[in-house]
Amino acid sequence: MQGTVDGFSYGLVTPLVAYVMACLGGALGLRCTTRALLVAHSWRPGWLALGSAAIGSGIWTMHFIAMMGFSVAGAPIHYDKPMTYASLAIAVVMVGVGIFIVGYKGATGTALFTGGTITGLGIASMHYLGMAGMRFNGTFEYNTLTVACSVAIAMAAATAALWAAGQVRGFLWSVGASLVMGLAVTGMHYTGMAALSAHLHTDGTPSAGDSPAGLVAPMLIGPLAFLCLAGVVVLFDPLMVMGKPDWTPVEHKPGVPAHPPAPHPSRRAHLHTRRKVAHRASRTPQNR
Repeated sequence: MQGTVDGFSYGLVTPLVAYVMACLGGALGLRCTTRALLVAHSWRPGWLALGSAAIGSGIWTMHFIAMMGFSVAGAPIHYDKPMTYASLAIAVVMVGVGIFIVGYKGATGTALFTGGTITGLGIASMHYLGMAGMRFNGTFEYNTLTVACSVAIAMAAATAALWAAGQVRGFLWSVGASLVMGLAVTGMHYTGMAALSAHLHTDGTPSAGDSPAGLVAPMLIGPLAFLCLAGVVVLFDPLMVMGKPDWTPVEHKPGVPAHPPAPHPSRRAHLHTRRKVAHRASRTPQNR
């Protein structure tokens, strides 16, 4: 039996809040990625890891806030918690792989395409693994073409966002990129939901269950707390707004060493002796 699917049980409240969370996670993650490109290599892994966790947590939180407004008539929804948290892990890991590629290889060419593709696939994998963790008296079916469109949106959004993060053009640039990324990620989510249809099982009677909001809200406490912590780290970092590096690169001409070679020890001793002799001669009165 065909089930009636409603993705907007609370009207525009859940889409708007989901979009805000996607923007927040994107803003924190992209700013950390930009920050990683401005520091010495010893600090870079930490900033990239923080950025990966922020983006992964942001899109996961966005997905499940949006799912608070999802319902199937006559079929209470439950969530398989191990699979639900596995979707968070795969989001953080795959987004992290993409961000580390861009963080070390640069946001251009093959590195940007590879990093954006992996990050986009991580976003899509999080979405569909999270959907696979839903339990109700029926089954979901997907339209293949619409699913492919949702994956393409995720890949394009991730590539554009990583490119923007690699430009290192200041705080407002990253904010604009996060707004675009939030729109694209939220659009990817609802495109994927448009590919969905539910078929209810006729055997058995629907049982009472908790509302989706009551089931999902406790799961969001941890990621939301992490996003708040990441926000504190970003806001209190002195270079987050200024966007200036900790070091000043030294420009040098091609073929010329960045640092001139030091003279040989014997040569240094000879030069030192000549300076001492010249100094004494300058202090000796001239014979008239």
